[in-house]
Amino acid sequence: MRVTVVGAGYVGLALCRRLDGLGHEVTGVRRSPAPVREAGVSAVAADVTDPETLEALPDADAVVFAASSGGRGADAARRVFVDGLRNTIRTYADRSSPPDRLVYTSSTGVYGDHDGDWVDEDTSLDPQTEKTEVLVEAERVAVETAGEAGIDGTVARFAGLYGPERYRLSRYLEGPVTEGYLNSVHRDDAAGAVAFLLTGRSNEESGGDPRARPADHARGEVVVVADDEPVDKWSFADWLADECGVERPDKRTKAERLAAGDLSAAARRRIQTSKRVDNAKLRGLGYDPEYPTVHEGYRAAVADHRAADDG
Repeated sequence: MRVTVVGAGYVGLALCRRLDGLGHEVTGVRRSPAPVREAGVSAVAADVTDPETLEALPDADAVVFAASSGGRGADAARRVFVDGLRNTIRTYADRSSPPDRLVYTSSTGVYGDHDGDWVDEDTSLDPQTEKTEVLVEAERVAVETAGEAGIDGTVARFAGLYGPERYRLSRYLEGPVTEGYLNSVHRDDAAGAVAFLLTGRSNEESGGDPRARPADHARGEVVVVADDEPVDKWSFADWLADECGVERPDKRTKAERLAAGDLSAAARRRIQTSKRVDNAKLRGLGYDPEYPTVHEGYRAAVADHRAADDG
């Protein structure tokens, strides 16, 4: 299968490596493609906000749109996630043989606050910032605009990403830790889940025919990509401290942290947003996480911390 990964960054590059290892013909796309080439994967330099550069994208059976706005504001997010996604779809829709599938990587931030209740693919969305409103619009583009072009779109809605270079040990070990739930997915499972949606093969399976057409999983649908267990932040922080052999950190209730008056508007919103993300649909499709919970996912970070202390 020919797969183009538009936005070969934190998750996208891991996805390129995974699909390449399975024998698929993969091209990673980013404005500065050197990291893709260094990974041994075919690379194209392009910018989703500049439609002319997208003409260099190769024909594909499936396209993954995993571009990032670089943590900037709502205007930058709109240029990338909405306009850039439309540019990518139009580029491929004009081809004599357009892709069969599109997977767009979104965020569980589109749910907003649900007061600690469980959320899944059927839960109503409540975007509470301009940026998450942009993400909701981009999800519609991924399914509706792609569908109008004859491309089956899927939205992979990621929980909070973590993994190599994005472990946040100091946040939990040094504290203070504010109460709430942590909904997470390891980078390798984010990439693994997208690969599964495209190929129909779980992490425990190997082989298969790389020439096969993309799988039928969740065409025209949304799939939440999260691990098996939302965790209580206080309990997780204590577990990390015990595993790392340090004192447990100080704790703060939400009311105490908000009353301190030293938070940015974005940080206040994060604290006031509470939900537990249910991955039952992804599990039901047949995906088996490599890191079912953060306890397995943080083992490498804990080992590195202990090794540094021993050194």
